[in-house]
Amino acid sequence: MDGRHPALVRLDALVGRWTVQPKVDGLGTAWSEFAWREDGAFLRQITDIDGIPATAPQAWRDNAPFPTIALIGLDDAAEEFTMLYADVRGVHRVYRMTFAGGVWTIWRDAPGWNQRFTGTVSADGDTIDGRWEVSTDGTSWRLDFELTYTRVR
Repeated sequence: MDGRHPALVRLDALVGRWTVQPKVDGLGTAWSEFAWREDGAFLRQITDIDGIPATAPQAWRDNAPFPTIALIGLDDAAEEFTMLYADVRGVHRVYRMTFAGGVWTIWRDAPGWNQRFTGTVSADGDTIDGRWEVSTDGTSWRLDFELTYTRVR
């Protein structure tokens, strides 16, 4: 694909393999890998874990989503991304996403289960500190969990 849109080029900052550390007591690390597909038209994200430790909270052991896969594409009119997400539990979701100015945002407005993620990219681009929040009414938000991405390669 010739002449990728500048918004897609910004996503090059995510390409590679990352260690993902949820800030949840007893939960180990996962990994996430971002790679371009279809000559740079779509960015694919795969996330998995090598095993959930017995020390992880029961809710995580019972409802672990791993592996997950997301395919990110661009709406060039709005310079906004769409993320198609699926996981091993059979969950399928559509998120909206932006990535600019060192901030990565993902959100989904859905009846009874709204979600949003905000990640801040470090100056060297090798760490992303983020947080997922949820809301049942779209107005009152609560922290779901925090996590840190650390680039491996």
